[in-house]
Amino acid sequence: MPVKHDLYADLSVSKDELGKLRSKDAKLNQLVDQYEMIDADIVKAEAGSAGDMSDDQLKKLKEKRLLAKDNIVDHLPPSN
Repeated sequence: MPVKHDLYADLSVSKDELGKLRSKDAKLNQLVDQYEMIDADIVKAEAGSAGDMSDDQLKKLKEKRLLAKDNIVDHLPPSN
């Protein structure tokens, strides 16, 4: 069964910490929303509920998710 990707683990940040950062930064909020939409599309595709998505389309979607995560990482303030 497909599972949602764990963005918090990848960023080494808790859900609460990211929530606080998102509430103070509209751009970060937008980037995380975009990431979550892409991740949801991947979960649907892997579950087979996204129609007839080819392996190549799924691969491109995963690459798009990785780019979205990189954009979040680039936008996060440096950790202490």
